[in-house]
Amino acid sequence: MTAPTAARGAGTSAGAASSTGAVTRTLGERLDTATAGLSAPLVVVDLDALEANATDVVRRAGGTPVRVASKSVRVRHVLEQVLARPGFAGVMAYAASEARWLAGHGVRDVLLGYPTVDAAAVDAVAADPQAADAVTFMVDDTVQADLLAAAARRHGRRLRVCLDVDASLRLGRGPLTVHVGVRRSPVRTPADAAALARAVERRGCLDVRGVMLYEAQIAGLPDTSAGVRLLKAVSARELARRRADVVAAVTEATGRPTDLVNSGGTGSLEVSAAAPGVTEVTAGSGLFAPTLFDGYRAFTPRPAAYIGLDVVRLPADGWATVFGGGYVASGPPGPGRLPRPVQPAGLRLEAREGAGEVQTPLRVPARADLRIGDRVWFRHAKAGEVMERFSEVHLVRGDRVEETVPTYRGEGVCAG
Repeated sequence: MTAPTAARGAGTSAGAASSTGAVTRTLGERLDTATAGLSAPLVVVDLDALEANATDVVRRAGGTPVRVASKSVRVRHVLEQVLARPGFAGVMAYAASEARWLAGHGVRDVLLGYPTVDAAAVDAVAADPQAADAVTFMVDDTVQADLLAAAARRHGRRLRVCLDVDASLRLGRGPLTVHVGVRRSPVRTPADAAALARAVERRGCLDVRGVMLYEAQIAGLPDTSAGVRLLKAVSARELARRRADVVAAVTEATGRPTDLVNSGGTGSLEVSAAAPGVTEVTAGSGLFAPTLFDGYRAFTPRPAAYIGLDVVRLPADGWATVFGGGYVASGPPGPGRLPRPVQPAGLRLEAREGAGEVQTPLRVPARADLRIGDRVWFRHAKAGEVMERFSEVHLVRGDRVEETVPTYRGEGVCAG
């Protein structure tokens, strides 16, 4: 591969001091210098931005402990570094096999954020005293509880359980009801939660530890208009009342206080942390700050994760083609789920081709003057999802790579 040249025409991002004390002018130049000689496609994390985001997440939580959402990171080294910072406590994992793996690497509090039917992974947790002590499973149905109970009995364990309660907003009644939020748990009312808590505890080997209510319609919805902000405020008030009633109902059903009431996400930390009864909030995307988090008014995250792709041809004036790029994010299809070129400034995807499986064409403004071998930097729409496409990530400080570490994929952990 031809080593990338300095990104002529890169944008006007704030510079950073280099290891020699010199100051590079742009983000693109800084990342080019840091990764000179490294083959692309590659992914980097800007440590200064990551650490600033972590500090801001804790500030926004206002003293409420922050659980790190591993799906939005997917780099064990980064998870460990964040957990070592004051204000963070525990991991929200997304797969049972991942939860056991994290526990095996010393994470002492792993909340599985989603129900599982992976019987082999559940059995492995139950068979491992360290993992069984560290992992809390999520349920919203007695079928999931039966699977957990079977593994617990086989290995003579008691397993801890959290109830996933629907946090969406519903407006209207009957056939005219409007559902605002994601479709998650069938458990919604205090009565629903109490009934499930009693059913789980009747298994005799499962302990209900608490409840989770994830308000996606607040945490995951950018502040695009006054109407959206009003909707989020209405939802927050409704959820605060219902959350308190759910916790009271579960406490009565189990006969003991709940020690875990999880809520929130990167986009709703202030609201969730301030709600009565919430013992912890969850955040992950706020560490890397992907493009889907550019539209919030309550906070201004610093982009920290970048994808570097190299120009391999110039098909015509005003065009450049980079190798790779098909890192499309999950969720509703649309332009907002595509990676966004950010350095050099002014580049844009071609609407009819988007991000390609092997190569990606870009419209190039005249001032950019891209040449074959130059490096183009992209941001992903989501946070940790792009890490599944790479075996390692380069951790950059200033204009040098401080460390290169494996991603989940690099450690052979591709749980989802």
